[in-house]
Parts: sequence; structure tokens; C-alpha cells
Amino acid sequence: MNEIFDPLNLLLMGLAVFILFRLRSVLGKRTGNERPPFDPYSKPDQPRERKNGNDQDNVIPMPNQTTLEAEPVEESGRGGDVVIDKVAPAGSALNSALKQILSVDRSFEPEPFLEGARAAYEMIVMAFADGDKKALKNLLSREVYEGFVTAIDDREKRGETIESTFVGIDKAEIVEAALKNSTAQVTVKIHSQLISATRDKAGEVVDGDPAKVSEVIDIWTFARDTTSRDPNWKLVATESAE
Repeated sequence: MNEIFDPLNLLLMGLAVFILFRLRSVLGKRTGNERPPFDPYSKPDQPRERKNGNDQDNVIPMPNQTTLEAEPVEESGRGGDVVIDKVAPAGSALNSALKQILSVDRSFEPEPFLEGARAAYEMIVMAFADGDKKALKNLLSREVYEGFVTAIDDREKRGETIESTFVGIDKAEIVEAALKNSTAQVTVKIHSQLISATRDKAGEVVDGDPAKVSEVIDIWTFARDTTSRDPNWKLVATESAE
């Protein structure tokens, strides 16, 4: 017991008490109002409801909202009109129809539309050859889909199969357009290259040539309801130019 009160121990204990006192005076006391430690992986705090009855105080500003509101809005879609003038001659019926579509659908752009039409053309042609009804359903209007399904079913009943290779698209151009009520319709003339052959049950070729690249010209019409949130266009009519 007497060792506890050894002069050296008393000196060390006194020194420890002094250091603790100094640390407390430097760091301060906890009052219960301190901010909790920051957790970088935690969700941000939800905005607190203001008690002054002003609903605007509860609105979280969208990113760059101030910047967007400050930017001047382009009048009459002048930029879009210029793009359309490059696709269809100014003053032509096609030019007027495309500008009509643009007036109700500000997202419409001829070049991206044609890129989408090219991709849809390849998907539809190959899905029809493979008899893939599921893939076709999302790309076609109900009437066109029913026509394609009937052709596929008839082919299967005869025991025929199609061997098809998509070589590529040489050219795709918008040839007609119209705005009917809220529905925009755009007709595209597509020049493509395909290798296609139809075989019967016995494997004999009854149509086409499995060794020949054929030039195909199709005229397809795509449509979209401009009031819908769905940005996709669907094939509503097909016609062969040959």
C-alpha cells in the first residue's frame, strides 16, 4: 500500500491530473449540442419543414435551375428549322411538314431519326426472317404486327425457313412527312443489301439465292404520338419500291 504513496508515484499522478486539466480546457466541454461526426456514406439530411407556412421553403432547387432559367429560349426553334432546311428544300411540302412536326415535338431531329430508322429496319428484317414475334411486337404498330405474324405463321405451316444475312444500308432518306392531329408520321426510303433464301421442308431453295447479294428498296412509314412520353417510333406501313 505504501508503494502507492511513493514520492515518484505521487509526482506522476500529479502530472497526469495537470495534463488532463489542460486538455479539457483546450478541447472544451460537451454540451449536448455538438454536430455528429460526418459520415461520407450516409444519405444527405432531408430538408426540414419551415414553420412560416411558405411552401417554397420546402422546395429543393434542381441542379443548375438558375442557370437554365437565365438562358434565353431560342425563338421558333430557329436552330431546328436550319437543320430541316438541310434535309428538305425550303418551301417544299416536305420541309413544311417536318417543321410542323418540330413545332409540336421539340426533340425531333431528322438525322438522329434516320439513324434510328436504319437500326429499326435491320432489327425488323432480321426478326421477321427468324420468326421472332417478341422482338417485332415492340417495333410495329398493331396492324403491321398482325400482318407480320400472319406471314410468319403461314410460313411455319408450310414448313419453310428463311436464311437471311443483312449486308448493310446504302442509303436512307426522308421522302414524306405529315402531322395528323397529335400523330407525327415520317416516311423513309431505304436502299439496303440482303442475302436471303427461303427453303422448304426438304431444304430446297424455293425463293431467293443463298449466294447472291440482292439490292432491296423499301418505303417504310414510322409514326409516334407526340403527346406521349414514349419517345419511340413504330412502323405503321410498309411498301416495296420495286
